[in-house]
Amino acid sequence: MSGRLGRTRRASSRPSPGREGSTPHGGKEPGGPRRPSRQAVRSLLGVRTVAGQVLLLQIVVAVLLIAAAVIGLAIQARYDGEQDAQHRSLAAAESFADAPGTVAALTSPDPTAALQPSVVKAQRGSGVDFISVMTPNGVRVADNDPTLIGRRAVDVEPAARGTTITEIFEGHPNDAARAVVPVTDARGSVVGMVAAGVGIENVGAAVNRHLPVILGSAGAALALAVGSSALVSRRLRRQTHGLGPTEMTRMYEHHDAVLHAAREGVLIIGDDGRLTLANDEARRLLDLPPDAEGRPVTGLGLDRNAAELLASGRAVTDEVVLAGDRLLALNTRPTAPYGGASGTVVTLRDTTELRALSGVAEVARERLKLLYEAGVRIGTTLDVVRTAEELSEVAVPGFADFVTVELLDPVLRGEEPTGLHTEMRRTAVSGIREDHPLQPVGDLIRFGVSMTPMAAALESGHAVLEPDLNVADGWRAQDPEGAGRALAYGIHSLVTVPLQARGVVLGMANFWRSERPERFEEEDLAFAEELAARAAVAIDNARRFTREHTMAVTLQRSLLPRTLPEQGALEIAYRYLPAQAGVGGDWFDVIPLPGARVALVVGDVVGHGLHAAATMGRLRTAVHNFSALDLPPDEILGHLDELVTRIDQEEGGDGSEDLITGATCLYAIYDPVSGRCSVATAGHFAPTVVLPDGTVECPEVPVYPPLGLGGLPIETAELHLPEGSRLVLYTDGLVEHRERDMETGLRLLRDTLAGHPERTPEETCQAVFSAMLPPHRRDDIALLVARTHLLDRDRVADWDVPADPAAVARVRAACGRQLEQWGLEEVGFTTELMLSELITNAIRYGSEPIHVRLLYERCLICEVSDGSSTSPHLRRAATTDEGGRGLFLVSQFAERWGTRYTPTGKVMWTEQAPTGGRRPPAELLLDDAAW
Repeated sequence: MSGRLGRTRRASSRPSPGREGSTPHGGKEPGGPRRPSRQAVRSLLGVRTVAGQVLLLQIVVAVLLIAAAVIGLAIQARYDGEQDAQHRSLAAAESFADAPGTVAALTSPDPTAALQPSVVKAQRGSGVDFISVMTPNGVRVADNDPTLIGRRAVDVEPAARGTTITEIFEGHPNDAARAVVPVTDARGSVVGMVAAGVGIENVGAAVNRHLPVILGSAGAALALAVGSSALVSRRLRRQTHGLGPTEMTRMYEHHDAVLHAAREGVLIIGDDGRLTLANDEARRLLDLPPDAEGRPVTGLGLDRNAAELLASGRAVTDEVVLAGDRLLALNTRPTAPYGGASGTVVTLRDTTELRALSGVAEVARERLKLLYEAGVRIGTTLDVVRTAEELSEVAVPGFADFVTVELLDPVLRGEEPTGLHTEMRRTAVSGIREDHPLQPVGDLIRFGVSMTPMAAALESGHAVLEPDLNVADGWRAQDPEGAGRALAYGIHSLVTVPLQARGVVLGMANFWRSERPERFEEEDLAFAEELAARAAVAIDNARRFTREHTMAVTLQRSLLPRTLPEQGALEIAYRYLPAQAGVGGDWFDVIPLPGARVALVVGDVVGHGLHAAATMGRLRTAVHNFSALDLPPDEILGHLDELVTRIDQEEGGDGSEDLITGATCLYAIYDPVSGRCSVATAGHFAPTVVLPDGTVECPEVPVYPPLGLGGLPIETAELHLPEGSRLVLYTDGLVEHRERDMETGLRLLRDTLAGHPERTPEETCQAVFSAMLPPHRRDDIALLVARTHLLDRDRVADWDVPADPAAVARVRAACGRQLEQWGLEEVGFTTELMLSELITNAIRYGSEPIHVRLLYERCLICEVSDGSSTSPHLRRAATTDEGGRGLFLVSQFAERWGTRYTPTGKVMWTEQAPTGGRRPPAELLLDDAAW
């Protein structure tokens, strides 16, 4: 290992294996192919045939490529071996440097004695050729070659500064791949170095072991290349029949025969504009004279445009020119880039028949395109009139100059057409101009004359052609004056076709031509019928939708309140708009309750159509029935929830999908005496309150799940509303739609309501709809605005009544005095009589506390409350009965009467008109007229 004392070369400075070589290029000599002599061909390595020459060239190229590949692989193997040796050396050096005890041994008094056995053992076990341990100044203290101990190593200064070295060592007597690793103590100071390496001769031996495989692969590749070249040469020999260059040149000399036999005309025109060559087909197509070659093309009797194009030398592609009665497609290209004298090569094709066929194909393509547009553009809406307009628009100007569409009046109303088809309503007119003489939209078109093409089309059920209206006597007989104006305008041709769907005639479509000179032909009838059939299906669908929509709207409007009931507690305004695509299940209601109270109801049934409208009617009826019991809002919604659940169970048992689940409802009761409003909601938006100063509040109302889901108790929220407050109830269609989310809609509603205390409920409705109405309503919208009023305290009188029959007279007298103050002496007697009966019943059958209250609003209201929950009932009193006639008298004198329950008992109430006297008693119900 004495060679380790010599020079080194860094691994990074080694050149990369392999170099790019140059590739020979060949090409043709300018001036076109030359005809080589037989002697020159044979001089090419003595090979006569083209196939043999190709084989020889392929073998030479393969040998060169394989040799280059072998050299490259050998260099790469050498490089990889050196890299592997450096990596092994580095691993061995780092392992020894990091081994426990290395640092301690280097700092001991005798490092050689401590490290020499370990170095010898490590060198044998690591697979490297040498391991050496050095001091920081490069002096070896241990080495697997003991003769080197004490000698200084060269080029190890970077390692002494703490940098690991990996390099190719070059020196006498052997080169090596060496790695030098610094050994540092705990403080990071270099206390020594460890070097390890592999001799280059061992690396070369590893490379030599790969040479047989490389050479064997090269031989196999050469054999494969020779074999493939032989196959290619054999195939080429078979295709060329063993011809040499001379024989192939002879074949080139026969190009004239092929040129003149072609079915495409070929001309060669020099740069001086003279005809150089013309094959037989070109002579025939252009009708050239025999002496045409050599003459200027402008003097050959050709069409001027064709002659100018040929003489211009311009490069064109498939340009059509006229030559006699033929249409020729010309292609011209310059000859200069391809050798030979400069000039122009012209090819000619006869496209006369092709043009005729392509014209027919173009018409068919345009018709198919128009039918596709009709499928896309007709029927975009479910409106009968708009669908007819789309039919008239899609055919102009691609098929006709003007189109008119007439429909039967029942079709326009959405009804099934029946009866005769002699009268139709013009529904749509479209044309290329606005000043047409045709009857306008809305006119009634009559087909009274059987000779008209319209009548013939209706009778046959197929399109009828009237190619020349100037001689169409039947068409002119229907309306001579109108026909005269149309002919004077220039309308000259007509196709009329009935609009039929399911075998039922819906209307007529008429296609007119005026400015287009071509008349309609028989081929146009099939297209007109196809176009009309597609439109008829769309019109029939729109008609059916119109009918169903009209039925649903009629049902819905019949179920909604037509007028608001009279009451004085609230000033109410409302808005209701059905969805544009169909009706839904939104509803609202205002229900007067006893005691001058008013119930406000807003609800929503999910879905659209007849089922939603019918469901809304059922729920509204149920709400009215439950309101008649005078229950609090939470109990009414609880009963309504049970009803919906029961209906869903009954209707869902037969597999029906038309369930009510998804309905929501808000029920509120306003009392003008106390100014309090009780609100409960089931899945519905809470009300919005606008205070008298314009401030908007959104009160917290406990929300119950939608009706039919059940399971949770419904709670009632109590709101105190100052007089002049506005209570705003609405459905989700107002605040939420496809273009706006719910949070944005609620924020916009609050902003619209805020800051305008002077608005009336009607003005509030108008402002909300102006700001929030969506452009396309996909859901119903219900809005209810109620401004509160308080009953004047002078119109309220009440008394506590002790449980003593003697107290009845005192209360009766006080009641009479109060009625005199209100100016109600006319009803004083009947009121005192009813109060006497009600108070007596409360004392006799009820319990304390007993209270009497009179309210004078639109009517006179008498209320007697007690702590008992027992409700009296009207019954027939027998002759021998001592009682049983008091409630009968109350029912006869009061316009309305009833009982409502409170958390502490019940209230018996009556209502009387301020004037009108008493009703005569029904004596047939009495067995004894005595009271």
